[in-house]
Amino acid sequence: MSAYLGVDFSLTGRRWQGPTAEADRLAEAMAQDTALPRPVCQTLARLGVTAQEAPGFLDPKLKDLMPDPRSLLDMQIAAERFLTAVGHQQKIAVFADYDVDGGASAALLIDWLRQMGLPATLYVPDRIDEGYGPNEAAMAGLAATHDLIICVDCGTLSHDALAAAKDADVIVLDHHLGGETLPPAVAVVNPNRQDESGELAHLCAAAVVFLMLVEAGRQLREAGKRGPDLMAMLDLVALATVADVAPLRGVNRAFVRTGLRVMAQRQRAGLVALSDIARLDTAPTSYHLGFVLGPRVNAGGRVGRADLGARLLSCDDPHEAQALAERLDQLNTERRDIESAVRAAALEQAEARGLDAPLVWAASEGWHPGVVGIVASRLKETTNRPAIVIGFDGDEGKGSGRSVSGVDLGHAIQRLAAEGLLIKGGGHRMAAGLTVARNQLDAAMNRLSELLARQGAGAAGPGDLRLDGLLMPAAATPELVNRIEEAGPFGAGAPGPRYVFADMAIRFAKRVGDSHLKLSFSDGTGPTLDAIAFGAFDGPLGPALDQHGGARYHLAGRLDINTWGGRQSVQLRLEDAARAE
Repeated sequence: MSAYLGVDFSLTGRRWQGPTAEADRLAEAMAQDTALPRPVCQTLARLGVTAQEAPGFLDPKLKDLMPDPRSLLDMQIAAERFLTAVGHQQKIAVFADYDVDGGASAALLIDWLRQMGLPATLYVPDRIDEGYGPNEAAMAGLAATHDLIICVDCGTLSHDALAAAKDADVIVLDHHLGGETLPPAVAVVNPNRQDESGELAHLCAAAVVFLMLVEAGRQLREAGKRGPDLMAMLDLVALATVADVAPLRGVNRAFVRTGLRVMAQRQRAGLVALSDIARLDTAPTSYHLGFVLGPRVNAGGRVGRADLGARLLSCDDPHEAQALAERLDQLNTERRDIESAVRAAALEQAEARGLDAPLVWAASEGWHPGVVGIVASRLKETTNRPAIVIGFDGDEGKGSGRSVSGVDLGHAIQRLAAEGLLIKGGGHRMAAGLTVARNQLDAAMNRLSELLARQGAGAAGPGDLRLDGLLMPAAATPELVNRIEEAGPFGAGAPGPRYVFADMAIRFAKRVGDSHLKLSFSDGTGPTLDAIAFGAFDGPLGPALDQHGGARYHLAGRLDINTWGGRQSVQLRLEDAARAE
């Protein structure tokens, strides 16, 4: 297939790929059958939606897509033990991971229990001092003063730590890959247990927690009682689903669509405070969850106090929420500074090692463990290969990895741990964490590269830029963007549409902030359209367009709506460009 618009090598070094002839044919037929705008039909066709399925897809109903919680192993047992603790006013501790998914999972339980009149203890391990997941000292300490410990977004591989909780019952609500045996617990609810069907493997931990609360609500109703309003809690499930990069398909689409509507009602003190401090003045979208709110919730676990994110999400006091949001915003700024330095050093090291191997990796002394995952994500995006970034403290390194579509990184990391090349490791398909001894580093990375190559990693060239079609500036109206959004939410497994504005004249260009580029463009006959290219000056895109010298360009990116003074306008989130010949 020839390059779209003849762009074999764009300003960012990518080959442009347009829709296939088959996708174009399906989109045209769908437009005729449904009267939907052609750009909407192009998106639906790319996502594999037929004309007959389009109405249901554009308006996903949670009641139609919601799985039976009892389809997950141990679910009924977990809910029964949970309700026993509630009924007997037992002391409950929630042990949570320090990321958004863990924080949202904990907040779901804490909010539900608070509405039932029962307080809960929150415990989030310190990333540096304790590492990921339950540890023996923490679990033993909690067990000495609590009747029930609920591990959320962690615990499936923590055999020794859970065994240390001798004086309390333990429930695990998780989604990370399970091992051949389960840890000692009353219940381990995890769609990625090895004995599960895998039909719900795309759920994040917060979705698993939500399903447990649905089952608890059913058991309460059978006993003639009522529990809290679960629909009002879907804002937390939506945030976790997007921030944890869970595939936006099936019930996940309904979780996010419904959760965004709940969030727009501004009823959760923590999210209201965080939205305000981030200057989010429009109805939230999945983009805001993943790139505006999520990073701020994560900041405490990365470079500050590990429990700040969970405390914010579970907070019901607006004044406390404001203080927590301000602190997380400050920490997010610190995180960006630390990340920038590590990213530059990691990319330099990876380039020296070579970017064409099945695995791209970098490791060094003193790299902050709170940013290695973000840097790994940047390396993955740059190279279109799985990436690992490791920070050493003495003889032991803690690292994080991110994968590409079709390559199961979590399974490979778990195998490495089983082979003794890692001190520990685990995760899921797209993301994983590991701890490695310095003297095993090269052997572990070589073996990991071998395992990933067997899955096809490294077979693809630099990432192609996939495009949905052409648009003219006059066609990019708020009405069209709103119709396109109906095909969302967009994110992992369902990337948002990306359009090209061909042969455009740049009317205005200005550097803003440290590395961003703001510009406006037109085709010379119609209206101008504004665009923003984030991080453009970190690569070749910013300098080339800033010094365009009157040259015309093909401009590619995604469409957003800006609201200012009560009026809406369309803005292109520019991702790439190519000189128009």
